[in-house]
Amino acid sequence: MKAYGVIMAGGGGTRFWPLSRHVEPKQLLNLSGKDRMINETIDRVSLICEKTDIFVVTNMDQVPKMKTVTEGRLTGDHILSEPCARNTAACIGYAAMEIVKKYGDGIMCIFPSDHSVQDWDAFARIIHLAQEVAEDEDCLLTLGIRPAYPSTGYGYIRYNRTVKEKAYPVLAFKEKPELPVAEEYVKSGDYVWNSGMFIWKASVILSHFEKLLPEVYACLAKIGEAMNTPEEETVIQNIYPRIPSISIDYGILEKSKDVKVIPADMGWDDVGSWDNLGVLHPSDENGNIFVGKHVTIDTKGCVTYSGKRLIATLGVQNLIIVETEDAILVCDKNRAQEVKMITDALKECGETEYL
Repeated sequence: MKAYGVIMAGGGGTRFWPLSRHVEPKQLLNLSGKDRMINETIDRVSLICEKTDIFVVTNMDQVPKMKTVTEGRLTGDHILSEPCARNTAACIGYAAMEIVKKYGDGIMCIFPSDHSVQDWDAFARIIHLAQEVAEDEDCLLTLGIRPAYPSTGYGYIRYNRTVKEKAYPVLAFKEKPELPVAEEYVKSGDYVWNSGMFIWKASVILSHFEKLLPEVYACLAKIGEAMNTPEEETVIQNIYPRIPSISIDYGILEKSKDVKVIPADMGWDDVGSWDNLGVLHPSDENGNIFVGKHVTIDTKGCVTYSGKRLIATLGVQNLIIVETEDAILVCDKNRAQEVKMITDALKECGETEYL
């Protein structure tokens, strides 16, 4: 059965403000110094399916920039435009309907656009294994990352590791835990990190939508009926905003009894906020990460990112300092996950030009 890659790229990347903006969010940025995150993801996914079979789902405001950035890798008709953000269930359901209605059934391999994977060979081996399982079974597959440490920033998946199969039955999904709980999870060996990567047949996930999320499915079905007709774009514009906003995890995976997980080691990390920049750049002997021009004296555990100007630090520690053309961020490193609060505040005070 043919495999299709689906890359979810509609997020705003607000935790990487002020570098990440609405029309050019994190997935369109070159944070690694090698290439833009979306292009690195496309190149990685091309190891497990043809580039002509890769789709990107993104916000309509980001489509022009997405087409420019991915030119030569993707064709414009494989960049699916969401009129508005309706969470991951709508995004995945939209892509599944596109595949079924226009290309026939196939195995969907779904990935976020902003993850870091160091071992691409291991990534390809694991996805090919998952494709085999998805083709043989009508199950929902997710990849779990064997935890390297007791992270409180990731969700966890508990699985039955006594079963001798290629994929293991999922017993429960757990939200981001407090540190003592995370330590118990890692010590038990029964848990993996929830990577947000999924593999299943397009027809199988649509059947789960129909059963578990009938309101969402009803909207997707109307969009599907209009596909390959002159009314397709109009129907998407009218129907998509009506889709209930819900995550695929909460709406389907946590409710289904047909979910399996494949534990994986591939040098994976979710580059979710400025304090995770160490995934992409080495730190110095004092635990600092510097990108761009800098001078540092008696500085420890800081992250600095400079677009053009010099950043000089003296006698500080545990700070995030980011300089862009029109804004500067100074943040306690322990509160990196809360940078989104700044974008919310900017909306409230009408300073939308900084978004």
